[in-house]
Amino acid sequence: MKIIYMGTPDFAVGPLKAIINAGYEVTAVVTQPDKPKGRSDKLIPSPVKEVAVEHDIPVLQPVRLRNPESIAELSTYPADIIVVAAFGQILPAEVLKYPRFGCVNIHASLLPHLRGASPIQHAILMGDKESGVTIMQMDEGLDTGDILIQESIPIAADDTGGSLFDKLAVLGSELIVKALPLIEQGELKPVPQVEALADHVGMLKKSMGQIDFSRPAVEIERQVRGMDPWPGAYTTYNGKQLKIWKTAFLREDEYHSLVDITSSSNHSAQPGTVVYTDKSSVYVSTGDGILRIDELQLEGKKRMSVHDFLLGQHMETGEKLG
Repeated sequence: MKIIYMGTPDFAVGPLKAIINAGYEVTAVVTQPDKPKGRSDKLIPSPVKEVAVEHDIPVLQPVRLRNPESIAELSTYPADIIVVAAFGQILPAEVLKYPRFGCVNIHASLLPHLRGASPIQHAILMGDKESGVTIMQMDEGLDTGDILIQESIPIAADDTGGSLFDKLAVLGSELIVKALPLIEQGELKPVPQVEALADHVGMLKKSMGQIDFSRPAVEIERQVRGMDPWPGAYTTYNGKQLKIWKTAFLREDEYHSLVDITSSSNHSAQPGTVVYTDKSSVYVSTGDGILRIDELQLEGKKRMSVHDFLLGQHMETGEKLG
């Protein structure tokens, strides 16, 4: 079974390595063009390109895969199937129809839930109890093709965007190797997605990390985890950016315990107000409940525990974040 592989970021590295290690012939790798980085604007290859070069696999880097010349170049490489993982471009109809088994996509959600560019982070933002990987038969829509196989994993209470990313990258690597022989043998029955259950998420933006303390504490806690490692959840303190890395929303018993400790005026303070501090945490009012901050990073400083932060900063009850 000859394969053309399309992918760009870290998420796509594991599946490519798994396909190579399983003994499949990868005739070409298609990835995004090298991007300038740093002050020198040195061109940096994608993680997937680095793997392809290590294994002497031809690399194609079209600016637009839809261009006729890009399609013509791709067609010079034989393929029984095209495997796609976070490639970054929509495939034209000519490419979808090129291999005899078509094109399959490794998508990091349980489709039709969370179609689009950032399903991993949004699974945490939305408070989902599980996530997973779907291998789908691609069509001309955005993550709308028939489901071939999918597997789920639970989302842990302390999962971040980064930790869930790593788990799903491993699952995607395992699932594509499991799916390929079943596809070749015709043993997977395509299942159409239920459109009524579909939702869509766009690309992550830096602005999505800005904390609005008028929102419930439970939602802010998810935001902190979902935006870790990028863009990071952030607010301001004394005119400087303050990134928040680890938080908790108080359970009912903790909540009442804190109310007993603090004054009623502090407890009813405006969202974003520091209502209490101890040696290891800062407690902040929100639109619903109180958020406990355990780890943070002041602009120009390293990431640290609140304990270490308070050794150098005197954050007082009544001060405002944001």
